[in-house]
Amino acid sequence: MSGKLKKFCFMVFGILLIGICVAAYRMSGFGVDPFTCMNLGISKFIHMQFGTWQLIVNIILLVLVFFTVRHCIGLGTVVNMVCVGYIADFLCWVMEDVVRLQMNWGLRVLMLAIGLLFASSGAAMYMVAEMGIAPYDSVAFIIEKFTNGKIPFQYGRVCSDVVVMLIGIGFCAASGNSIWMVVGLGTLLNSMFNGPLIQFFRGKFEKGFAKEG
Repeated sequence: MSGKLKKFCFMVFGILLIGICVAAYRMSGFGVDPFTCMNLGISKFIHMQFGTWQLIVNIILLVLVFFTVRHCIGLGTVVNMVCVGYIADFLCWVMEDVVRLQMNWGLRVLMLAIGLLFASSGAAMYMVAEMGIAPYDSVAFIIEKFTNGKIPFQYGRVCSDVVVMLIGIGFCAASGNSIWMVVGLGTLLNSMFNGPLIQFFRGKFEKGFAKEG
């Protein structure tokens, strides 16, 4: 398999894992990822449809990425923005009966573990492919760039995840809704460990590419 084809497959498979991750988080009932947490909280506060608000945020971030870390924009950016939500919706639809009738604590914990593993490994795969990443995933690279590397990617990701999670909680509380509709154990674990896990998997995948090269 040629290097370009392998990178394309990495990009597609990584985004597929991200879609599975989002579905697994939703089915676990342990809270959404930090970025979704923020967008849910703000959309509830301003009484705007969630999908519309998230699209607006992604466009704003995409403009910011264009003027700061333009190399993060590519085919993978578009595929991620378009496909992840549909993949998650399809999987939740397929698993609807299981979720409704058989989602016990064991299955919920399993879904949470799948969500954590696929969130980091999937993101690492399409980052290593270097064919473009989602606007929010680029925020940690922006932090790394503007701190001259003093805050490396993994810690920049933790910072951005914690900040957007707190914003989501704040707006949700301000709108009079329960904060538990946007945050849970999965949200907390994702915000603290997703960055370091992405960096770990990136290192493994990059070594694999280097050996083949």
